[in-house]
Amino acid sequence: MDVVCLGEALIDMFPAEIGRPLAEVSAFHPKPGGAPANVAVAAARLGASAAFLGEVGDDAFGRFLIDTLAAEGVDTRGMRVDRTARTTLAVIAMPDPQRAEFIFYRQPGQDMGLRPDDIDTRLLGAARAFHCGPLSLIDEPGRSATLRAMTTARKAGALVSFDVNYRPSIWPHPEEALAVTASVIHLAHLLKVNEHEMRLLSGHDDPAVGSAALLARGPALVVVTLGARGSYFRSAEADGFVPAFPVETIDAIGCGDAFMAGVLVGLAAGTAEKAWRARLGEVHLRPILRYASAVGALTATRHGALPALPRAAEVEAFLAGR
Repeated sequence: MDVVCLGEALIDMFPAEIGRPLAEVSAFHPKPGGAPANVAVAAARLGASAAFLGEVGDDAFGRFLIDTLAAEGVDTRGMRVDRTARTTLAVIAMPDPQRAEFIFYRQPGQDMGLRPDDIDTRLLGAARAFHCGPLSLIDEPGRSATLRAMTTARKAGALVSFDVNYRPSIWPHPEEALAVTASVIHLAHLLKVNEHEMRLLSGHDDPAVGSAALLARGPALVVVTLGARGSYFRSAEADGFVPAFPVETIDAIGCGDAFMAGVLVGLAAGTAEKAWRARLGEVHLRPILRYASAVGALTATRHGALPALPRAAEVEAFLAGR
């Protein structure tokens, strides 16, 4: 298995109009989503084998999410269904195409219910890369399940990837969000942050300085996304800036997940065990991040998150024209 993702699969309620704050949106359209689920689907569309570990409610939305991921070629054997809570909803507004407002209906949402015993350790043992984010760390039992998955994947030799994906509104306290996030950095081989997250975790505004500070805390690779400007990477072997592709943005939701999938597919490709460790130099990282930038750029040209994710042939055609 190339990529195994763990975390939230939920329903994104997308706004009928872009350019209005949340309270002024006239209607919302349900779309499948959730950052780790987006990464799994994006990886599958890019030609990788992908699986998803998570929990949904025993309701129409939960069954829809399982069916959607399965139809995309994502292995869903690690998904659980429970009747104790509803499938999580994320209500979204976009005051402009680059900025989103979220309200999460998950108190609790069933994506928080995954237990350590639910983790398919055999699936993780066969994974080349494992990816997760912070939402499953907010409360128990999801926190213990996520930590077990991260440590199991590391012991099995997989590349462990963590996207900080900071959403302060869904944590009980912002200080707890930062403390819990900081506590798992050492478990990640690949750490992805945006500029704001880098500043919060490192205390630095300069990507060159902030990425170095975060790399010193344990990861083998730190990637800082810089929005429409591009991204910055740092490993022990190399660091540098990779420009983004200019496109007409329809909405930017899901672009970071698409980008993340592009990075993971590039690092985890091939059959050699721990091949990603040989891809931390500039000669490999620049083309990997360029490819990931193309995946993110194409996602920005379409509505929705998961529905907007491109396929490998589209990415190759996009890059061939540039």
